[in-house]
Amino acid sequence: MKLVFATNNQNKVKEVQSLLPEIISVLSLKDIGCEEDIPETQPTIEGNAIQKAHYVKEHYGYDCFADDTGLEVTALNGEPGVFSARYAGPQRNADDNMNKLLQNLEDKEDRSAQFKTVVALILNGEQFTFTGICKGTIINDKRGDKGFGYDPIFMADGFTETFAQISLEEKNRVGHRGKAVKQLIAFLNKTT
Repeated sequence: MKLVFATNNQNKVKEVQSLLPEIISVLSLKDIGCEEDIPETQPTIEGNAIQKAHYVKEHYGYDCFADDTGLEVTALNGEPGVFSARYAGPQRNADDNMNKLLQNLEDKEDRSAQFKTVVALILNGEQFTFTGICKGTIINDKRGDKGFGYDPIFMADGFTETFAQISLEEKNRVGHRGKAVKQLIAFLNKTT
């Protein structure tokens, strides 16, 4: 069985492939010749993941799974949410995004937040979604040089270091994307 992961990140593809039975072959967008930017025009994280998976199925014919992730900050009514990657503008710059978020939180006492990843799967004509959430806090300053995006200012509940300070293995164990992918893997292992 061939299953497309709607990503160009070969490391993500290898990681997921290593967790699946050998009868499932995971392909990247590059592997199927998809070089265009897949639209992400939905108002929700779930909607964008579903849109990306359907796009691949409709345009390339492969069963597919796609993920979308956002940071939701309580005091900002869930912002940046679906706009996490381009919160400070279309340049998608992580430092600009973090600076804007920290500025918007300057006068807020509640700094609770959560990372949310939704994986949408289109398999044999059916749609499934898997959601991973990691709750935490937005700290006042950037710490650490690992990770990406908002990792330097996000500290998961129960931790004293940010996502940019802990190991990738630890982040995958407690993080949002790891939780959603584990649900996907468990589902695929049961159905194949």
